[in-house]
Amino acid sequence: DSRLIYAHKKEARKIGDEVVDLGLVGEVDEIGSDLLEMFLNHDIIPVISPIGTAADGTSLNLNADTAAGEVASAVGAEKLIILTDVPGVLRDPSDPTTLIQKIRVSEVPDLIKEGIITGGMIPKIQNCVKAIENGVKACHIIDGRKEHAMLYELFTTNGIGTMIFE
Repeated sequence: DSRLIYAHKKEARKIGDEVVDLGLVGEVDEIGSDLLEMFLNHDIIPVISPIGTAADGTSLNLNADTAAGEVASAVGAEKLIILTDVPGVLRDPSDPTTLIQKIRVSEVPDLIKEGIITGGMIPKIQNCVKAIENGVKACHIIDGRKEHAMLYELFTTNGIGTMIFE
């Protein structure tokens, strides 16, 4: 990982009467963007695992969507593409035909409040919003199980997933 992602350990939380420590789970502090820039300047496409390094050298597991958003922000990426196991944001999670193709950042709070964006999709969308606020132009959430998903999303008029944008 070459200390590409600097992180700190998540603090234990009290849930009811019990204190829960998630172990070696961390949160991103900083991206070593100099290293990334060096790779990109030499036409090297880095494969980045969501592992952060704590100040004492301990490796910490990070949320992959958070790490991706932070990396995209650090390098000034034009797009962030999140591959998942659903078609994108669905108005009705049991009906893939209810895909919402485009969502403005300003619409996100209402979609969460209305219960349209729920569960594990909330942190994905929140990471997209943060990346866009940090300069990424668009974030795409697509079904990575579909053959040629990225090509369809990027090179067709409507794409196949959900695009979040300013």
